[in-house]
Amino acid sequence: MSEFLQQMASLSSAEDFFKALDVPYDEHVVRVNRLHILKRLHDYLGRETLSGLSDAALKALYQDKLAQAHADFVSSDAVTERVFKVFQQVKGQAFIGLDAIEPLQKAE
Repeated sequence: MSEFLQQMASLSSAEDFFKALDVPYDEHVVRVNRLHILKRLHDYLGRETLSGLSDAALKALYQDKLAQAHADFVSSDAVTERVFKVFQQVKGQAFIGLDAIEPLQKAE
């Protein structure tokens, strides 16, 4: 694993990523959407081919994708962006009507 990727693996908070990558950020946006931003970063990076890139190229790519993930939440919110599976479900899809619930049987 490259030195840059080892450094990225050692980071634990969203703020750590922004500081290590020297990407400016809105503290309020990160405070409210930290997990969503990191998940979006992960999704963006998952679409890229990282193997064979130098540390400098990796850093530039990470900076670009982190800035893009942050920008997604500057003018939007977590529900609209639907980053996590729970937000991706279609409205009403998880609804279970009362008529579908069977009464419990008494144990003998």
